[in-house]
Amino acid sequence: MTGILLVNLGTPDAPTRGAVYRYLKQFLLDPRVIDIHPIARNLLVRGIIAPFRSGKSAEAYKQLWTENGSPLKYYGERLAKQVQQLLGDQYRVELAMRYQNPSIESAIGRLMAAAVQKIVVFPLFPQYAGATTGSVHEEVMRVLGKQQIIPDTVFINSYPQHPQLVKLFAGNARKYDINSYDHILFSYHGLPQRQLRKADIFNHCLQQADCCRRLTTVNRFCYSAQCYATTDAIARELGLPEDRYSVCFQSRLGRDPWTQPYTVQVIENLAKQGAKRLLVFCPAFTADCLETTIEIGTEYREDFIRWGGEQLDLVESLNDAPAWAETVAEMCRGEL
Repeated sequence: MTGILLVNLGTPDAPTRGAVYRYLKQFLLDPRVIDIHPIARNLLVRGIIAPFRSGKSAEAYKQLWTENGSPLKYYGERLAKQVQQLLGDQYRVELAMRYQNPSIESAIGRLMAAAVQKIVVFPLFPQYAGATTGSVHEEVMRVLGKQQIIPDTVFINSYPQHPQLVKLFAGNARKYDINSYDHILFSYHGLPQRQLRKADIFNHCLQQADCCRRLTTVNRFCYSAQCYATTDAIARELGLPEDRYSVCFQSRLGRDPWTQPYTVQVIENLAKQGAKRLLVFCPAFTADCLETTIEIGTEYREDFIRWGGEQLDLVESLNDAPAWAETVAEMCRGEL
């Protein structure tokens, strides 16, 4: 039997301040997420961020929560169930979250109890970043490292230009009248620029203004370059000329410079330049979550209208679409 471990970032167990506090603490204490000295990180997270942000974040999660709970977890469970049905009894599919529940350790425990001979680790992040996919891989290795027998393990690094991923995002966009929008935004979760530099072994990162614009042999593992590659692939699928779309980055935390341009600034500039209708993709997220539904779909929409815009629409993510489950199943088979 082969184990398939689908992993997403994580979600609080409930939309309460206590549950959000626990989530933020575990998430932000990860040295791959806030990569500063451990003492400074603990003081910052335990003393400032988690206590002060947990209340506001809990209110946002209350807006996001549905009768099925957290959308990220709900869609993940439905995706795992479909992938299991597609792959059959010779596979055991488990969903895990890097932070909170179901944990990677508990999911691997279930795979080991099923006596799997191989494990495919499938992070649900199309673009590689050390703070997401890298953290997932590190945690899987930590957990497996405690086992006396370690199964053959395959780590999927990234898939920013996978043809089916591109077609599925483009298909979701075709539900809208694309030509009726003044501009199309591709908004990705941001990263501190220092993390981009740390991942660069070729002294290429941020040396030129357009260093991420094309995916090459020297930046093929760069998060920002992979984001541009995803964008260009979707734009080609939709036949969008370059002047009709932009790449931007959201969810900045702290004062250090992050990947730019910032989504909120791009939206403000477009509104003040006269744009009335925006369509926004979030292709770093394969399932809708706080960053898509609330940050883009509610907060940035309100900002855009306040600055003079009229309509901002969010292209839904892949969620639990049957075609996405088929794509995941085929990618896992391909890795074997």
